[in-house]
Amino acid sequence: MTFTHISVLPSEACFHLNLKPGAICVDGTLGGCGHALTILKKILPDGRLIAIDQDMDAVKNAENLLVAFSNNVNIFHDNFSSLPAILESLGIIAVDAILVDLGLSFHQLMESQRGFSFQKDEPLDMRMDRTNSTTAADIINGYSEKSLADIFFRYGEERMSRKIARTIVEKRKLSPIVSTGNLASLVRQVMPAKLLKTQKIHPATRVFQALRIEVNRELDHLETFMSHVPEMLNVGGRLCVISFHSLEDRIVKQSIRSFEKGCTCPREFPQCSCGFVPTLKSIFRKPIIPGEEEICKNPLARSAKMRVAEKISTKRSWPDSATPEYEKKICFHSKKQSVLW
Repeated sequence: MTFTHISVLPSEACFHLNLKPGAICVDGTLGGCGHALTILKKILPDGRLIAIDQDMDAVKNAENLLVAFSNNVNIFHDNFSSLPAILESLGIIAVDAILVDLGLSFHQLMESQRGFSFQKDEPLDMRMDRTNSTTAADIINGYSEKSLADIFFRYGEERMSRKIARTIVEKRKLSPIVSTGNLASLVRQVMPAKLLKTQKIHPATRVFQALRIEVNRELDHLETFMSHVPEMLNVGGRLCVISFHSLEDRIVKQSIRSFEKGCTCPREFPQCSCGFVPTLKSIFRKPIIPGEEEICKNPLARSAKMRVAEKISTKRSWPDSATPEYEKKICFHSKKQSVLW
């Protein structure tokens, strides 16, 4: 079985990644290969695509869809937060472009039968990587009332989090909550009638979002990935991250700003002692969003935001503790990269 996916901001992402023939690129969230196929057209004949997805369905699908590009593609079943280790395994020091699309694919929502959507009554699974042990049902039926309320409030920004958590704990005493239909119906019952009339989204939307984030540790993985971005890009290399809710976008924005700032010393220090210099720059201060035409064709794109950053420096003013031998090691690796690629 193969499937495809309508990618969000495909032309904008490929344009701002500044792709050229021969480039080494990363698609950190392979999905239905929409972005991957567009990237390959730009970097052939000598380019290389490192394609990653934690969903084995996406990996198997990509092995079929990208078979014609087997000499140019390396496919990994992993999370994009493992990119530093993946690059090391390939003998690659840095790449020219990295794309991460944090949204769910249409396959995951509608065809995976893992309970990502409340539009169908499916098992409460929500694991993107099915080798992970914890499912959404485990969380709903095993976490304490306080932990559930914290998850719904922190990851879903749900104002009724405490009442929903209390109701879940009461209901599961009678019988386990194991399906999306059960959970969505329970959340709807908790909501005041007045709120149901004014809400534009399904009342269970925020709870489902929060559960999915907790199951897959999505924000943890994103923070880990963003902390390593500068070291994984060549100077002039571009990063594009497409997010779909404020929590993700905030992590991306704040991470880029921290690398733009460079120095982390307290303001009262008369002189920098940390040695950090700016390594990234934002291409746009505000995120790029889909236009009306794209949203009409692909309603899933309506909440997307894309941030773009570029690697600007590899130099540091090292603290006194840095040795000449260490600086020589950095130069050696840079030369090694130019020989390999």
